[in-house]
Amino acid sequence: MTIDKSLTDAAILRLIGERLARLRLAKNLTQAQLAEQAGLSLRTVQRLELGEAATQLSGFVRVCRALGIVAGFDTLVPEQTASPMQQLAQLKRAGNLRKRASGGRPGRQPTAGEPHKKWTWGETP
Repeated sequence: MTIDKSLTDAAILRLIGERLARLRLAKNLTQAQLAEQAGLSLRTVQRLELGEAATQLSGFVRVCRALGIVAGFDTLVPEQTASPMQQLAQLKRAGNLRKRASGGRPGRQPTAGEPHKKWTWGETP
């Protein structure tokens, strides 16, 4: 069964527990062996596999580490990335990065080929 937002919290915990149990069995580990490898009590592993909410998140992480599936947390809680529009804006800004100062008067950029004229006191813009 797929875990989605329509499931209750209890149903999600039960499914996660069932998946952990199947993975443990696929690795040919007893609950006691898994508990020892994870540094937890046997009862904590049993509660996790039953989907009981009385366990701590740290116990869940330890069991996942012992089963070798911690890397899957990156998929479970992905790092927030920029939206496609934000990425496009970043690319546009990157292409227009200034490489040097213009040296012109504030607010006015000399056009290509225009000779640079030095400003002196008393001159109006």
